[in-house]
Amino acid sequence: MLQSPATNRTMNESRSGLLASLSRSQWTIYLILLLALGLRLYKSSVHGLYLDEKFTLVNTQGVSLEGANQRDVFHTPGKVYFTPQEFWKPKQLNDYIRAIIQTDIGNSASHYALLWAWIEVFGLSDLSIRMPSIIFSTLIVGLLFLLVRRYLKSQPLALIVAALAAVEPFFIAYSHMARNYCMTIFLCLLGTWLFLRILDKRAEGRQPIGLYVGYGLSFALATLGHYLAFTVFLCHGIYLLLFNRDLKTYIGFGLSTVGGAVGLILPWFVYGGGKYTLFTLAYQAKLYGGLALTNPYNNGFGIILPATLANIVKKSIPVWADLFMISNGLSAETLAFRNLVIAVGFGLIALLVVVRFGQKNQPPAWVKVAVPILLVAGMALYTIQSARLVVAAALPLLYYLLYQAFVAHNDRSERRFLYLMVLCSTIPTLVLIAFAVRNGHTYGITQRYSGFSFPYALTLVGLIIQQLFRQPAYLRLTLGAILLVQAYFIGDLLYRIYEDQAPKYTYYGRYRIENPYNTAAQRIISQYAPGDTVLYPSARTNPRDEIEKTYTTHSIIDAQYTNLYLPKDATYYQRMDTTQTDRIILIKGKTGQRITIYDFEGTKYRY
Repeated sequence: MLQSPATNRTMNESRSGLLASLSRSQWTIYLILLLALGLRLYKSSVHGLYLDEKFTLVNTQGVSLEGANQRDVFHTPGKVYFTPQEFWKPKQLNDYIRAIIQTDIGNSASHYALLWAWIEVFGLSDLSIRMPSIIFSTLIVGLLFLLVRRYLKSQPLALIVAALAAVEPFFIAYSHMARNYCMTIFLCLLGTWLFLRILDKRAEGRQPIGLYVGYGLSFALATLGHYLAFTVFLCHGIYLLLFNRDLKTYIGFGLSTVGGAVGLILPWFVYGGGKYTLFTLAYQAKLYGGLALTNPYNNGFGIILPATLANIVKKSIPVWADLFMISNGLSAETLAFRNLVIAVGFGLIALLVVVRFGQKNQPPAWVKVAVPILLVAGMALYTIQSARLVVAAALPLLYYLLYQAFVAHNDRSERRFLYLMVLCSTIPTLVLIAFAVRNGHTYGITQRYSGFSFPYALTLVGLIIQQLFRQPAYLRLTLGAILLVQAYFIGDLLYRIYEDQAPKYTYYGRYRIENPYNTAAQRIISQYAPGDTVLYPSARTNPRDEIEKTYTTHSIIDAQYTNLYLPKDATYYQRMDTTQTDRIILIKGKTGQRITIYDFEGTKYRY
């Protein structure tokens, strides 16, 4: 039906009124969220699934690697052929639990449940299974904005922190992974929001039952997303002990967390895969501890060092550095520990000069010259010439700005919020270090396990940037220029993440092409004819011990991964080929012609 001119005019006026009602800050946060979403969507389906993502995919389909729950399909004596229809036989709950136990030690149950439901609706393309991570990573930006705006009462600061979160390399890299991290970090941040809102209501003398229920759910779902999520909720407990003396609040949080544990976590540990977690962790501690002493470098898992003080410091420095965007990339491995010590030494001298002489309204002219000279003076002594060392030299001054920010926020509630940010920025990594000492190896001191701290660390970095604008011009220009240098390095890191050249973030130093198994499946679908046979490469398995033994001496993993992308009702004849280890081959039934569907070339295309 045609609308009258009057109706059109009314609608246009309504739209104009809506747009006019949005403030500049509202426009800014919407643009930041749009930027965050765009950065996370960009190249999100270009690179094929890496090993852990393939584990995610098979777990959501209830498939145990090497056929532990598919013995009738792959391991029946005398049965040579199998079909996609057999592979896709209906799975029971125990099949899903068995798969999660095998590849993820009973971890991430809530993530697998969510992703299973998502796949039922949107399918299992690479983009589809990564989309929940993209969404949660974007939601982190919005929720962090709300958190900072409410509890530090500063719209500009909230926008700075949101902008930092939008471009944080960790969030972008992990949004491209079909893993639990983005979901779990969001749930932890949501738990922190609910925790503080409960304290707000309690300060008003109210009992926020709904918020308590939400907090208990966030605790349970986050813990079932990744067990190390408990470290953030541990920070909440420490905060309560430090700053709250209300018994009713203690009881409320106690009932909330116990309710979440009894309602969701405990059943998973009693009836689901969680009961195998502690056993597997003990097994891994023994295995990795032994490798740390006997074969720390060439063991198939990565570098595993004994948990000596020197090794813990060496392993944790890059973890601490990358938590804070202003120090991202400052590691002893690339810059040399000696150079970092010299850089920080000159930075401390510059800090002494600023504190003693440079805080006046009109600081002496020599101070304006001395500070930038001190920050670059180490270049004459460094064994590696890198602008990153100038950034390292500026760290004492930058963290002094953080101290100033703490002093400036003299409101008790704001100061306590900042203490909570410090707790959540540090406790998760300190827990990893404690586990390393207990287990005798450093394998667990890694960035992704401390990733729960990133939202809170970004808040502290935002405070530093805000405080920078309040400094004398000479210091503002000097440190501003250095932060621009660091921004260049962050941009370069993002480029390398997108190009699959940042192993710390993407686990690969070479470019991954689109999913090889999906590509192979599409070629099979287009070329298969009745009477044809598909052959899958089958390498001999090499279990390290009894626990790693499977039901066959030859691997069926390539067949399993490929069948995930074949039609569920297809009756293609398929079998394993134990005479070669690299090629999926289609044998034409009428001519006997052998067509190479895909050549994995060893590990080149097995990510």
